[in-house]
Order: sequence, then structure tokens, then C-alpha cells
Amino acid sequence: METTKGPVLHQDDFVRLVDKYQPMLIKICYVYLRDADQARDAVQETFLKAYRALPRFRHECSEKNWLIRIARNTCNDMHRTPWYRFMDRRITPDELPIAHEINSDEGALMCEIMQLSPKLREVVLLYYWQEMGVQQIAELLEITQGSVSNRLRRARAQLKRQLESGHYLD
Repeated sequence: METTKGPVLHQDDFVRLVDKYQPMLIKICYVYLRDADQARDAVQETFLKAYRALPRFRHECSEKNWLIRIARNTCNDMHRTPWYRFMDRRITPDELPIAHEINSDEGALMCEIMQLSPKLREVVLLYYWQEMGVQQIAELLEITQGSVSNRLRRARAQLKRQLESGHYLD
């Protein structure tokens, strides 16, 4: 008798994962990498890694969190490459994958969010854009809930200062 460790992967299951999460992952990777082509490459690499690891996926977290974690690690790996350091990372709201969904005020806010440090930008993205709770973010980033709350508080304060000073109008 043959035993398996977890659910058997069917091609339809993997296609469902790609269809369901690819648009979200492209947005997330774009925010990390600030380059559309690099984001698409990161998402492709994310799904390759997920495909290889799916038999070992123990469902201790949601598929969404699992894929975001893989994408985040993939983006971090890409940041370490020499090629990444030579690319221009300045972006405008028009270049964002969601540009058609935002108005000019939201575009200004998005520009300010993109100016936050990576740790602050990450929690803002997950909390507001992906509508994840503090506990989910803490599990995903492998930090405490207090750290997530602290980062959100610092990000809000910094954004408030920037927007009140009219910095986004520069």
C-alpha cells in the first residue's frame, strides 16, 4: 500500500492557483522590484518554486500566504543580483499595474507609499492592498503582531507627515 504526504497534485489544481493568484502576485512583486518585466519574471519563478514544493505544502497557512511568502523570497533573491543594482527604480503612478484603477489623489498616495522603507511599505501593502489582518501579516513575515502594528503605526505617521507637508506635490 502506497502512502502520500498530503494531497496529490493535479494539473487542474495548479492551473487554479495560477489563475487565482497571478494578478495579485504581479502587483506585489512590482511593488518590491519596481519593474514590470522583473515582476513577471519573479511571479513565473514563484510558480515554478510552488509547483516543485506543492507536494511538501502542509497547509499550515493559506495558499495565498504561502505563495506571497515564496514571491517575497524570490524578490529578495532578485534584489541580491548584480543586475538589479544597475536598473532605474523610479516609478510613477502611471507605471503601476493598477494605474487604471486609481485617481490622481490615490496616485499621489501610492507614490508616497513607494517612498517608505521596504519594511513599512510591505506591511502597508499587505494590510491595505491585500486586506490581510495583523495576525496574518505577522505569520507571513514571521514577525510578532506587535512588530506589524508598530510598522503600520510608523508608516501611517510618516505618510501623514509627507502628505500634510505637500511633499507629494513636488
